[in-house]
Amino acid sequence: MSGLPPAGDPASPASVFNVANFLTGVRLVLVPVFLLALFADDGHDPAFRVVAFVIFTVAVVTDHLDGRIARSYGMVTEFGKLADPIADKMLIGAALIGLSMLQDLPWWVTLVILAREIGVTLLRLAVLRRGVIPASRGGKLKTLVQAVAIGLFILPLHDWPAPWLTTAWVVMWAAIVLTVVTGADYLISALRGGNQSSRA
Repeated sequence: MSGLPPAGDPASPASVFNVANFLTGVRLVLVPVFLLALFADDGHDPAFRVVAFVIFTVAVVTDHLDGRIARSYGMVTEFGKLADPIADKMLIGAALIGLSMLQDLPWWVTLVILAREIGVTLLRLAVLRRGVIPASRGGKLKTLVQAVAIGLFILPLHDWPAPWLTTAWVVMWAAIVLTVVTGADYLISALRGGNQSSRA
């Protein structure tokens, strides 16, 4: 016996003070640190842009780890259900808005992605009483491609060979398509009352 409570055991509710929630908290703290690095020297210092990329990557990794740990070791809490998506959207939102303010990414891209993320988050909160809905493959793929695309734009691509920027745009367009398609799919599913195919 590992001594850990089985996932979903109502008789052994998880403590809010656990590793999964700690990682979520770390991600929240990293958001302002990331912005400081991104905007250092008016956002045009290649070294600070690389630092911002590293911070963003670490934050993305915590997003993957906290959910896996929470589900695997019975650490799912009401706080985690609320804080995890908020921390996720804060990170993505901060990165997108920052890149648009620096004119490295068009504002329409930021608005499309944020509209989808905020809308889906509100839908998830609306059905929270019916239970946590696992992310679909499409949602997981969207999250991965979105993170890669944003990460590429955080790098100082204007100081690198042109193919890097072209690659970043190809990945970003893939992220935009996945963002819109999975968002529409989630909305249709939620309106139909189906809670078996949630989208991340």
